[in-house]
Formats: sequence, C-alpha cells, structure tokens
Amino acid sequence: MAQQNAISPTRAQDFPEWYQQVIKAADMAENSEVRGCMVIKPWGYAIWELIQQQLDAEFKRTGHSNAYFPMLIPVAYLEKEAEHAEGFATECAVVTHHRLEAQKDPDTGKTRMIPAGELTDKYVIRPTSETVIGAAFSRWLESYRDLPFKVNQWCNVMRWEMRPRIFLRTAEFLWQEGHTAHETREEAEHETATMHKVYEDFQRDVLAVPSIPGEKTEHERFPGAVRTFTVEAMVQDRKAIQAGTSHFLGQNFAKAQNISFAGRNNERQYAWTTSWGVSTRMIGMLIMAHSDDDGLVCPPRVAPRQVVIIPVTPKAETREQILTHCRELAAKLAARQYHGMPVRVEVDERDLNGGTKKWEWIKKGVPLRVEIGPRDIEKASVCLARRDRPVGDKWFMLETDFEAQVIELLEDIQNSLLARQQAFRDAHIRTCDHLDDFKKNFSGEGDADWLLCPWDGSPEQEEELGKSLRISIRCIPHGELGQGPEAPCILTGRPTTRRVLWARSY
Repeated sequence: MAQQNAISPTRAQDFPEWYQQVIKAADMAENSEVRGCMVIKPWGYAIWELIQQQLDAEFKRTGHSNAYFPMLIPVAYLEKEAEHAEGFATECAVVTHHRLEAQKDPDTGKTRMIPAGELTDKYVIRPTSETVIGAAFSRWLESYRDLPFKVNQWCNVMRWEMRPRIFLRTAEFLWQEGHTAHETREEAEHETATMHKVYEDFQRDVLAVPSIPGEKTEHERFPGAVRTFTVEAMVQDRKAIQAGTSHFLGQNFAKAQNISFAGRNNERQYAWTTSWGVSTRMIGMLIMAHSDDDGLVCPPRVAPRQVVIIPVTPKAETREQILTHCRELAAKLAARQYHGMPVRVEVDERDLNGGTKKWEWIKKGVPLRVEIGPRDIEKASVCLARRDRPVGDKWFMLETDFEAQVIELLEDIQNSLLARQQAFRDAHIRTCDHLDDFKKNFSGEGDADWLLCPWDGSPEQEEELGKSLRISIRCIPHGELGQGPEAPCILTGRPTTRRVLWARSY
C-alpha cells in the first residue's frame, strides 16, 4: 500500500491550496484578524531572522549602515515626486485622524469608537521610503566629502493588497530597503549593479534558488526610477516571483527633494541616488521552489533547526540513558561551524510517540533527522534521514563518522536542492519566435513555460498583450540570454536583437 502524503491537496491537485497547507503544516504563519495581514509564527520568523542575519552581513560588507525612519510619511512628500506617488497611489493606507472617541449607539446600546481629531496634515503608512529618506538626505548631505552615503533599514511596509496570500502578497510585510546617494552617475549605477548581484548571489547560495537577473522594461519599471533591475525566480508551478529589485533613480528624487551638495568646484549639484529591497516574499519563494507533498523542504543555510535528534525510548528504565547520549551528541554537533554559524541542533525530548515527532519535523522541513535507540547505542551508530530525499529513505552510520561528516552532509543537501531547482528552471525556459506558439503556451489553464522572445513592442503593446494572456515581461535578461541575432519581434515583426522573458507570475 502506497504511503499517503502529509499534505492534501498535493501540488498536482491544487498548487495554491497546497502552498497554504504547507505553511499550516509547518506552523509558519497564519492569516490575522486584519484582512490581508499575517501573523508570522516562530518557525516562519526564525527563517526570516536567518535571512536577515546573513543578508545584513552582506550589506555591511558592501559599506552600508543600518538606520530607521518613520513609518508615517506626509502626503506632501509624495506630491513632490508625482510619478512615484502615482505608482503607489492605489496601494496607500492613509492616516487622517489622531484619536478615537467613545460613542454609544442609541439603537443597540453598544459603545463604538469613532475617529475624531482630524489631522491637518495627512499621512500614508510607508509603502516604500524614498521620499522620507530623501528628505533626511537633503538635511544631512552638505559636501561631496559626505558621499557616498549608504543606509539600509529593516522595517515593515504597507501596500493595500486586494488578493492576499501569506508571504507572497500581504497588506503589511517585512523587508529591508537600502537607500544611497552618490557624487556621480557612474558611482550610483555601480551601486545599483552591486546590490542586484548581492541579491542574485544570496538567493542562489543561501536559499538554493537560482534566479534570472535582468532589467525591467519601461512598463514594469519602479515608479520614478531611471532603470530597475530584478532577480526572477521560477517556482514549481512555473510561475515567476520577483524576488528582489535594485533601482537606479538618477537625479529624479534628488531634484524633487533637493538632495544637493557642494561639489569639488564648490557649486551646488544634485546627488545621484539608488534604492533596493527584498522582503518576506522570499520565504514564499523558498516554499514554492523546494517543498513537496510531505511539507516544507528548507535549505540548511536558513533552516531554524538543521539537525533534529529523536530519541527512541521503548523502555522507561533506559529513557534517561538514551536522552543523555542524545544530548551529548547534540553538544558535539553544535560545537561545529557551518558557514560561520554553530550547527543548529535540537534533541526532541517531548513525551510523544516517535511517529508523531518524525512527521512534525518532516513537515517543518528539517534537513537531517537522526534517530537513536538502545540498539544504535550498542552499535555506536545512528539512523539518518535527509529531507531532500524520499521520506522512507534511511541509512545507518557510525556515530563518530556522522559527527565528523555532518557539515559535508548539510552542504550536500544545500547543493542538491540548488541543482534540482536549477535543472527544473532550465527545463522550462525556452525560446519562442512565433506569436502562435507564444499564445498556445499561455492560453491554457495548466502550467506554462517561460518564453524567451525577440521583442521590440511599445509599453502600450506590452501592456495589452500581457493583459490579454495574464502574463508579463519579467525582465530583459543579462548576458547572452538578453541578446541574440537580429530577428523579427514576435508582435510587431520589426527586427531586433533584444530578447525578453515572458511568464505568468505571482
């Protein structure tokens, strides 16, 4: 009899619902009482903390310092940058009052809290912080000697979301946003490219998700930016997730908010600015990229527990001996370093049966499970299972060999997840030169490949074609993918060497 999967429905049956059930089974997050918002539970937040910790080290390595700015942004600030404000206008939550007053309903007798004290100045809860940070830059920067100025903040933002999905799209979410000011255009463009590469490398090396780096088209560009760069990840239903963006803002925000400085010739000039960010959306990407029909599969570098030891205690009189043995092994493992951090190991000492414990850790995606019982102690061995392999696969190792090889095992799991995802992605990106084939790929209800196409259409044509098939140009890929021999655009027929990636997306 075939073993039943832990998650129902399966990916093949209903991918969106499978995703929700993986999050529930792993106890990562839940919908809150506030529509469109989420409660991130300890297991999910631990993943975010590990993302944050490792990314923050990269930001500091590249010369950035952390700061914090207000979550309330005067509407007047947005009015200074019309294109930027228009791009976020429909997503803004507006604060208009500063107190509540209790009033009794004459019909029901119930007390209601009524907004009172209307604000003279209206505020939005930050959808992003270019304007408020630009205002600070305008106060702080005096001379070219103050540049470059590089800050980052870890915070929450709010963008009113009509179709929420935990981690992927919520009204409030967590993120980081970097903001920098530079003396020259070249320095700002270099900063934009540097942070774009930081995101690409981080997602590949830490999250085990290979992305396609590239530039957004004019139609998809960040509001107010001169150029926007993105990393696009493919998940298991072949949809794209915009996993991070880096924006070259030129002098647009500097001119709107008077971010100027005394140059080397002692004349006032406007700074060149950038912004870049990633969010808790990366957790959704990780879930959709790696997980299976038994639950979460978590790459070791962001697994809250990398090794879980499950004591097998069939007799009460030997329980303490086995627990002591497991604790001693855990201490030895925790003394070892994996990518600069102690191995995260836990001994599951709860008074539950072994099968319940095993399935809980499977659903939470722990990379390595270790079972130790009386016979294992007698043989000086351990029973091992890897989360990147079928649930029933187990093997035995001498305990001393396991202790010596635990780092290699974790790295092998990390690499196998990356290789698997890379192979899947590459198998579902293909070239397309004809509009009929293009429409056939995207017209059905099933999973659709990403198509690399010659493109010379206008932003208006891009929008019209995208809406008709519910797709978008994800990016103009960097390198050879984004350029090819001259060929007719699939829509206009005009010759072009540019190639773009079209896909469905979240």
